[in-house]
Amino acid sequence: PDPDLLIRPSGELRLSNFLLWQLAYTEFVFQDVLWPDFTTAHLDQAIDQYTKRNRRFGGI
Repeated sequence: PDPDLLIRPSGELRLSNFLLWQLAYTEFVFQDVLWPDFTTAHLDQAIDQYTKRNRRFGGI
């Protein structure tokens, strides 16, 4: 199945063509933390942001 959430660490606001076709309806969370410093607190924060979003799956 396609992913529901993509977490991009490092503060970069780009996807680098990673899973480009599978990410059509994926929610993105960009975090300004490097991967070696990524903790469960960052994961919890990303999941919290995701659960508060209104997903429209391409609708307006």
